[in-house]
Amino acid sequence: MLTKFFPFLLWFNDYNKEKLSADIIAGITVAMVLIPQSMAYAQLAGLPAYYGLYAAFLPPMVASLFGSSRQLATGPVAVVSLMSAASLEPLATAGGPEFIAYSIILALTVGCFQLFLGVFKLGLVVNLLSHPVVNGFTNAAAIVIASSQFSKLFGVYVDKAPHHYQTIINVCKSAFHYTHFPTLLIGILAIVIMVGLKRVNPKIPNVLVAVAVTILISKFTGFNNNKFIALENIKDPKIIQRINEFNNDVNNIETLSTKRAGLNNELKAAHDKSERHGINTTSTAILDIEHKLALIQAKIDRLTGAAHVKRENLRLVHFAVSKNAGETPSFYTDSTLPNGLETDGHKWRIKVTNKPLNIANLQMIGAGAVVGDIPKGLKIGIPKAPKNSSYLAAFLQLFPFAVIISLLGFMEAIAIAKSMAAKTGQRLDPNQELIGQGLANIIGSFGQSYAVSGSFSRSAVNLQANAVSGVSSVITSLMVAITLLFLTPLLYHLPQAVLAAVIMMAVIGLINTQGFVHAWKAKRSDGIISIIAFVCTLYFAPHLEEGIMVGVALTFALFIYKNLRPKVALLSKSPDDTLTDAIKDDLKECDHIAIVRFDGALIFTNATYLEDKVLEYIVKKPDLLHILIESSGINDLDASGEDALSILVDTVRGSYREISFCGLKEGVLAVLKRTHLIDKIGEENLYPNSRRALESIHKKIHETEGCDKCPLRAYVSSCIT
Repeated sequence: MLTKFFPFLLWFNDYNKEKLSADIIAGITVAMVLIPQSMAYAQLAGLPAYYGLYAAFLPPMVASLFGSSRQLATGPVAVVSLMSAASLEPLATAGGPEFIAYSIILALTVGCFQLFLGVFKLGLVVNLLSHPVVNGFTNAAAIVIASSQFSKLFGVYVDKAPHHYQTIINVCKSAFHYTHFPTLLIGILAIVIMVGLKRVNPKIPNVLVAVAVTILISKFTGFNNNKFIALENIKDPKIIQRINEFNNDVNNIETLSTKRAGLNNELKAAHDKSERHGINTTSTAILDIEHKLALIQAKIDRLTGAAHVKRENLRLVHFAVSKNAGETPSFYTDSTLPNGLETDGHKWRIKVTNKPLNIANLQMIGAGAVVGDIPKGLKIGIPKAPKNSSYLAAFLQLFPFAVIISLLGFMEAIAIAKSMAAKTGQRLDPNQELIGQGLANIIGSFGQSYAVSGSFSRSAVNLQANAVSGVSSVITSLMVAITLLFLTPLLYHLPQAVLAAVIMMAVIGLINTQGFVHAWKAKRSDGIISIIAFVCTLYFAPHLEEGIMVGVALTFALFIYKNLRPKVALLSKSPDDTLTDAIKDDLKECDHIAIVRFDGALIFTNATYLEDKVLEYIVKKPDLLHILIESSGINDLDASGEDALSILVDTVRGSYREISFCGLKEGVLAVLKRTHLIDKIGEENLYPNSRRALESIHKKIHETEGCDKCPLRAYVSSCIT
């Protein structure tokens, strides 16, 4: 009973020093990969890099303690990180306090949904996402994730466009003119190190080596050369004016957004009041609030467009500084640079984000971008509700996104766990794994974690390092905690381009073109759905959930269509003495006997379809005397189906023909007995299989109707033989 609630107690059966040693080594090895990866994925999720460390602290340990897999490594992963960012971008500015609050609440929501599925043993709900849809989505997501890192790799900054492909076009344009070559070179170096070490020896922690080498290069070559100055240190009045105008626009947007939030609350209160008192919802007060909201939204849209243009223009401005300018240098543009001034050789830029620029402390970027300061210590506490929103409102707002992230994350985790269980012979419980993943997200949110899932790459490292139990994941969490407490200063000089390279290398493994070929070969409709899901995900990015929705909608539409029109085949004898589809294989049919096979459940969605097809055969074959329903493909029968069979029997016999059934399954036969339809059909017209049926039917029919060339004669003869 204890192991049901605390499955980790099973780890310690026959546990010894050798197994503990293996788990410790595996845990440390995984931590070496997890620490840099988690920081990279946090930025992919729109969060400061150090939030990846928070997501790498509690979730790995909790998921291993309460899950069923002993080698699954849980933590930040690429697809879930991107989905988290895409879900929250419409609600708040990436990296801001509200965005962070929403990210943590989203993790809590994901965890609650996963825990609910696990506790009530609803793990099969994951089958709502078919393999073709997941394949198309995963391939597209890998491309989106990899290309989203181009700006960091080239050292350029652009605003996000409504569609991801538009953003990439803008990045390419900016990179063509403004690539920061030291940033590009250090990113390429990181990729070369990771690829090279992986080929030399996969057991070497190539990510950690790449990070360590590039940190040393960054620290001792002055890769990062930021300066903080006052506005008056910029010696170009036009740029100063642009900065002030940009700040005004952003401040006005924030002011209007606050007013909009207040009016939305008023509108909700007005609607609630009208419902309580039965007042018409189009009252003057409500219309007045809606009018004010429309005006404010129009102003926000106009200011947002203006701020975007100003922000892009400021990012494109390059400054020069005197060679020996000291700690507070003056910054000149090309038009204001004094004649004969010897510069330091750097192209300086203003770091412009979505927030107002601090005119007393402007950040000037003179070289490559690094991670920078990481707060020391662990953050444990109750997740904070976003500003101007309650926990319940945020929970309900995020729930649709949480469902998709939960299903995708769990599919990834369970697929990895199953592949490892096949190698280790370990018993895997999908519902227990859901509980583990759910608790990891719930408890992780109390440690400031965003949504997490099982990682393929780190689980593979864990398995290769000979991890025996979940103790390895506990060790991994402890290593992350030690890093947060004592080692964060070592990560200050980590180049952002290296984190981009880490992400790009990690998602290459997600690209699987063979999946499209496999789906196409298995069933052309599945191949088409996989391709459509791929194209739609790319087109709708960064709103990836829309690509999934299209794929799921197509899958359900195809499923419903198949149930509305199941396959009904007219059978005849094939050259190998079996009964196959006469039309498909171009076989001769008997003029007096029709063998009809129905493939699928005979239920309300298709109850009349069998009757329609039988009547169609009767019209085509005026000499038809007997219809045999080959029923081995009918695996279910509901009330509508039973009623349709009864009508079919009456219709066929009403046309002075006979009807019989063969191969009825036990469940279907039970329905016929309970409804007494078996009495109408007659037990003498029920046969265990097609051979026994045709022995009897063929003899009866051809005693009165001569048919020397009947294609079924040889089949019946082979049955008797």
